[in-house]
Amino acid sequence: MTDYSTIDFGPLVALAGDDEVVTHSFVRDIRLASGKTLALVTLDNGRDHTRPNTLGAASLLEYAEVLDALKVRAAAGEIDAVAVTGKPFILAAGADLSKVAEIPDQETAKKFVQLGHYALAKLSDVGVPSFAFTNGLALGGGLEIGLHADYRTVDASAPALALPEVFLGLIPGWGGATILPNLIGIENALKVVIENPLKQNRTLKAQDAFELGLADAIFPAVNYLEDSLKWADAVINGTIKVKRPNEPGKLERLAKWDIAIKIARDTLAKRIGTVPQAPYAALDLMKAAKSGTRAEGFQREDEVLAELIAGDQLQASIYSFNLVQKRTKRPASAPDKAIAKKVTKVGVLGAGYMASQLALLFVRRLRVPVVITDIDQARVDKGVAYIAGEIDALLGKGRISPDEANRLKALVTGTTDKADFADCDWVIEAVFEELEIKQAVFAEVEQFISPEAVLATNTSSLSVEQIGAKLAHPERLVGFHFFTPVALMPLIEVVKTSHTDEATLSTAMVTARNLKKNAVITADTPGFVVNRLLAVLLGEAMKAVDEGTSFETVDKAIAPLGLPMAPSALLDLVGLKVGAHVLDTHHAAFPDRFYRSENLHKLAEYGTLLEKDDKGKVKGFDKGALKIVAGGKNPRTAEEILVALEDGLAREVKLMLDDSVVAAPEDIDLCMILGAGFPFQMGGVTPYLDRVGASERVFGGTFHTPPVRGVGA
Repeated sequence: MTDYSTIDFGPLVALAGDDEVVTHSFVRDIRLASGKTLALVTLDNGRDHTRPNTLGAASLLEYAEVLDALKVRAAAGEIDAVAVTGKPFILAAGADLSKVAEIPDQETAKKFVQLGHYALAKLSDVGVPSFAFTNGLALGGGLEIGLHADYRTVDASAPALALPEVFLGLIPGWGGATILPNLIGIENALKVVIENPLKQNRTLKAQDAFELGLADAIFPAVNYLEDSLKWADAVINGTIKVKRPNEPGKLERLAKWDIAIKIARDTLAKRIGTVPQAPYAALDLMKAAKSGTRAEGFQREDEVLAELIAGDQLQASIYSFNLVQKRTKRPASAPDKAIAKKVTKVGVLGAGYMASQLALLFVRRLRVPVVITDIDQARVDKGVAYIAGEIDALLGKGRISPDEANRLKALVTGTTDKADFADCDWVIEAVFEELEIKQAVFAEVEQFISPEAVLATNTSSLSVEQIGAKLAHPERLVGFHFFTPVALMPLIEVVKTSHTDEATLSTAMVTARNLKKNAVITADTPGFVVNRLLAVLLGEAMKAVDEGTSFETVDKAIAPLGLPMAPSALLDLVGLKVGAHVLDTHHAAFPDRFYRSENLHKLAEYGTLLEKDDKGKVKGFDKGALKIVAGGKNPRTAEEILVALEDGLAREVKLMLDDSVVAAPEDIDLCMILGAGFPFQMGGVTPYLDRVGASERVFGGTFHTPPVRGVGA
């Protein structure tokens, strides 16, 4: 086993230089009611709550030195217990990702991982009972600090506890993959390590963490430290016996453990494919954790985490993370927020499913009156009832209070009289995707609303400028393209026409932010960003099928992109008619680059591609659908299809950038990550195209200089 004490960690501190914001370990002795002494270590980087404690090389070495000193004091009988807590509201947010990204090679990466084990494990070896008082945010390595303690408490107001590593192309490598399943059971550990991070980085509230077994006690914020100290005193004295009902027993290790891992592995393969490395690496570590020693587990974590840190997927993940965390807060080409118009009432043209989803989102997020309309009262009433039902469902799940539910429902009204839109200052349409219909509903409502009111269209494929061609004030029209399901998908493509004025564009960007969505400004071009690139994918897929390649081969060919679903599943989700329409629209605009499939129109008429059972589970491809697409004489291999797709994407992205559809490659990547589910671990589409050589093949360069690659590449 690795003897961490023999490793020279000094070069890691030198590598960080003066840039590391050091999280110091401050110690004070506390006299407990029993007369015993507890040494309390408080982690504090000296910054306010906007800069959480992080664990860099200097921080970890100081922490280790402090615990070594406390071990000496414990042996001398000076202290009876040790506890670790954090500065107000924060224990720690783990390693500083920006510093991890700068690690120059795999050898250094391994040494940094070993430093984490060396430092954190000292809490379990101080010679007296050890405690972790999780007083707030605890993420990644911050949560792993507590795993090395003998006992743990949590502040009931702690906003987020999580091990988010697999979301970022890493694994919980400072004891998390080894200790956690042995503390809370394999199924609970899978929820924390795998399931939650892959659900858009879901975190645990304090009560959830307590119920899972991540903490032995939970106390209100008002007297959290005092209550934790009293509880620790009672544990030390033996008056409180800590019970851990979720700790795995012999039966779980013999039977349940491996079965749970297999189910998780199969579920991952179906949901995210096999391209992302980190989730599967975490599964392997957690499987091995059911037996052996902690030291053996830590050594496995060292090897795996060092390899991931040095690889492409971590660098791509950090690139993606920075896009989502930073670029979304400062959108490219966004006008001054100060010129945005106030939105005090929203009008929704349409009362169907999409329109009702939009109305629900606007009323929930903006808390302003929302009026919907349609061609007859029955449709309007159905839309209002749907919205009320969704609000009641939120109430039933405990997401909102009864008072809030009543307020939200009271804000939603329906009408067939467009004059009721007169005081709306934001009107969005979500009617049929036909140009004449959209032009007509806008022309009708424009005569009733103020010239200052903003008009927004949710079109996914039509020209926004053409939609506004008959408006008296086309300068107040903007594209506002949502993705379904509206409540969950985080992206809005904000489409600027040649007429859209700055105040309208600013209002759209501010409104998107108030809706808790991320907005990217695009030019008014077919498909905008996401659908244009998906049209490349679907077109290449259908071209291969029409030439005689099986759907299975096509799905296999495109799997290396790591998209959340194969082309066949994507067609099934969006609908065969919609898929055919998307290809037709792009073929009409760019006939030399986008493929139109007559077979896809025939499939749309047939109505089915995938055969499903009574519960909607896919059984395979429909035999009738396969007959429709049969007949091609020039099938291609999966490798040939993938190269053709990569080159097609590289060509289209380069043209989009040359035509200023968006400001930069980062905006295309942001759209594909947030709107198409392009995996974090791939870093968006442009870093991927650089890595596989498509950029070089197509235009003799790269989208990023240097390319986004791991240090081992």
